[in-house]
Amino acid sequence: MAAVLSSPTETTSRTISEAASATGLTPDTLRYYERAGLLLRPVDRAASSHRRYDDGDLRWITLLTKLRRTGMPIRQIKRYAQLVRAGAGTEADRLALLQEHRAAVLRQLEEVQENLAAIDHKISVYRDCVLEDQPVPEAGAA
Repeated sequence: MAAVLSSPTETTSRTISEAASATGLTPDTLRYYERAGLLLRPVDRAASSHRRYDDGDLRWITLLTKLRRTGMPIRQIKRYAQLVRAGAGTEADRLALLQEHRAAVLRQLEEVQENLAAIDHKISVYRDCVLEDQPVPEAGAA
């Protein structure tokens, strides 16, 4: 995903294709995020009614993408977006939601590390067999 975002004080208006390119998403995904209520505010429209994304939109979409890529369900992202839109007074709920997700990501990461250790072990077994020109120790271990 490209990080082509400007400073917070600079606003650049981008077409949906440019926004898709900047975020690494497809225009269809951007439209889906909008329809699903995941964006903080309605996307601006040009006089031609084409969508126009500003830097704030892209920063938010980038965060949504990170949440999705770490397995946060759409319904949970929608809840987070609702809390952010609601503004002050929702910080504790936002914190709790993100802490829950962080805990889930850490559990997932631990599982991936365990799986990677099993793969590393098999690589070691095969490497030893190849280097020593020996068969794999047991048929069930292949």
